[in-house]
Formats: sequence, structure tokens, C-alpha cells
Amino acid sequence: MPKLFPITDFADPALDVYARLTENQLVNREDLSQGLFIAESPKVIERALNAGYAPVSFLMEPRHVETQARDILARCEQAPVYTAPLDVLKQLTGFPLTRGMLCAMRRQPLPAVEAVCAGAKRVAVLEDVMNPTNVGAIFRSAAALGIDTVLLTQACSDPLYRRAIRVSMGTVFQVPWTYLPREGWPQTLRALGFTTAAMALCDASLPIYAPQLKRTDRLAVVLGTEGDGLAESTIAACDCTVRIPMTHGVDSLNVAAASAVAFYQLALLAGLSETEG
Repeated sequence: MPKLFPITDFADPALDVYARLTENQLVNREDLSQGLFIAESPKVIERALNAGYAPVSFLMEPRHVETQARDILARCEQAPVYTAPLDVLKQLTGFPLTRGMLCAMRRQPLPAVEAVCAGAKRVAVLEDVMNPTNVGAIFRSAAALGIDTVLLTQACSDPLYRRAIRVSMGTVFQVPWTYLPREGWPQTLRALGFTTAAMALCDASLPIYAPQLKRTDRLAVVLGTEGDGLAESTIAACDCTVRIPMTHGVDSLNVAAASAVAFYQLALLAGLSETEG
């Protein structure tokens, strides 16, 4: 049976993780082994559990304990469960809860680039994508459209921010990811056997459906930050540039939308079929 704790005192330190700690405080950069993140909704929490993340505590409406949270709580009997009505939870957290359920979870050590790229054929590289909504959307597209790994530069938004997790529908727990070194990462990818393709508007850019991309055994598609796109130094360091052909004078898409178009086209080139997962 789960250990239930009805909320009677908003100042309870056990609730700090939900009510008072910022996203950056949750990360705990001074001691990453003690870092936390918040997963929201039963489906997302289940995907995190399936990926091996350990729960620290739960926060939910009492009615969910024996309904949609029942199977999850049966897997996590040692984690305390804090309960309160939805209107109280909104006062506590400052935002409405999706399906009235949150879980604080322990972070895991990030793997090395070499480890997450082992066996990968198609990799997405995010350069300084700072909006967590965009990061979450890119992960969801990556999971759906055959991208094996997502690599992020150091300035990217954290994929385990609450909003990124929620927008991704928990696919941040299904697609392997890690951060790249601050310097020389195009060379790192090249040493691992990847052809690097920068998504950029250049005279020499190939269309995303170019047959040359199909003939590439290992491809890393590099997407740039909102607004400015990729740095000129990044474009110069990549093996080629690619673009999404557009009409009506439109020269760019939101990075999340661009990623979905690019990933889908690469899936077609690779001849990927639908699979369950």
C-alpha cells in the first residue's frame, strides 16, 4: 500500500520540490547526483519509470490514488504520496496539473557522447535551442520519426525541465540523449563516423530529400537556435548544408516544425516502416 500524506501545511519542506524550487535548483548543478525533475501525468510518469528513473515522491488528487495512479503506485510503494484537492494543488504549485498528478524523480548520470551514439544511424544535434517547448516537441518528433539519438549543446534548454517533459509526452525518456562538449563537437561526430548536415539557407544547401543523404550510413542533422539559426562557425564545420524547400517567400520554420519535416523526410529516405513502441 502507498504511504499517503494529506497536505495540511503548505510550508512542509517535503513540498519544496513542487512549490518552491526553481528548475535550476532542481537540477542541483553543484551535485548532479542529487538533481531532481518533475514528471507530470500518468503516461509520462510511467515512461520515466520504465526508463529506470527512481521516484522520490508523488503529489496528486486523492481520487487518483485508486484510479489512474493505482498501477504506478503499486510499483513505487516506498515513495510518499502527498494528496490534496485540485484547487489546493493549484494554490500550492501555481499551475493547473495535467490529470492532477506529479512525481518528483531522481536524475540519472548523463552518458558519454560515444555511448549514446553507439549503433545510432540518425542523430539530431540541437545547437543552443533554448525554449523548453521546442526541445520537448523535437524529442517527440525524434521518437516518432526514427531518430536514434538527440545531442544538445551546453546552452540548450534542459530536456528534463517540466515543460519539456510534458510537451514531449515523456519521449525524453525513450530517446537517448546527452550534452556535447563545448568545443570541437563536429569533429567528435566526424570521428564517430557521422556525416554532419547543417540545416541552413546557403547557396550550396541540398534539399532535405537529396539522394546523397540516403547514401550516408551515419547522419547527424544539426538544427539551430530560435531566431538566429546555426552559428556560421558551425555551418563551416559541418560536411554539408541542407534545407527544406518552401514557397510563398517563406524562408524558415520554427525549429520544432523544421525538425519534424526533416525527420520525416529522412525516415522516408531510410525506408522506415511503422512500428509499435
